[in-house]
Amino acid sequence: MSGVLCANSIQAWAKLVRAEACVLDAVERELRAEGFPPPIWYDLLLELKAAPEHHLRPVELEARLLLKQYHLSRVIDRMEAEQLVARRKCPTDARGLHIALLPAGGALLKKMWPAYQAAIGRHFAAKLGPGEHQQLSALLDKLLP
Repeated sequence: MSGVLCANSIQAWAKLVRAEACVLDAVERELRAEGFPPPIWYDLLLELKAAPEHHLRPVELEARLLLKQYHLSRVIDRMEAEQLVARRKCPTDARGLHIALLPAGGALLKKMWPAYQAAIGRHFAAKLGPGEHQQLSALLDKLLP
């Protein structure tokens, strides 16, 4: 591909960025209205629940959640204040930390899922027709490393 982007590429890029922001904002607003924290909290708790021994290093969470270190640190600070996660010393590296899932975090994960699932359904899944979910997924796979 040459160094100059065609109008279709620029338009597709702008729509991708806008669609992601609009859908996430709508889902977040809906969760907030039901008294839940932002979707990133759910996503972080889910990663910890799926991890062996229910803990991960911050760098692993950064990679899995695609967050910058400073943003992840603030999210963890807030979640730790709510006693959903805890920073624990790494047994194999005295300088390292693990972020561990606490029982309240597991409980929030279960409690939050029905509202999160419904919001995803309304603001994403219901907007696409039969076959379009698979089609979109296949297209997005091309953009992922």
